[in-house]
Amino acid sequence: MSEKSENIIHTDENGTIHISEDVVASIAALAATEVEGVAALSTGAEWLGRKNLTRGVKIALEERRASLTVSLSVRYGFPVQTVARQVQEKVREAVESMTGLTVAAVDVSVSGVSFDKSAKEPKAPKAAGRPPKATP
Repeated sequence: MSEKSENIIHTDENGTIHISEDVVASIAALAATEVEGVAALSTGAEWLGRKNLTRGVKIALEERRASLTVSLSVRYGFPVQTVARQVQEKVREAVESMTGLTVAAVDVSVSGVSFDKSAKEPKAPKAAGRPPKATP
């Protein structure tokens, strides 16, 4: 993170706009989780749900340029490099379009692979019943 700067400030002839770094982190996190193949955001060994999305994103600011690091796990079966590149593109587009910042870099740290446990469990058998009556 930047030097504990809580806000990104845009000043022009109309006034000043303050954008919290948490807002930028939330935008980046939500964009990353929308990519198919991303299982979750993480900080090392800790997997994060929606409540703690911003903890999987680190931001470094220099003037109006942002460098972001997104830590995540990838779902098993998805190509890691492809998922990571899509995360880079989606995060860059979302942050730039929603904040007006220039994104200098989006680094992706893949810290795990998630196996979908529900896919391994057998499906419950369908209830047996009468077939629907045919209408004449």
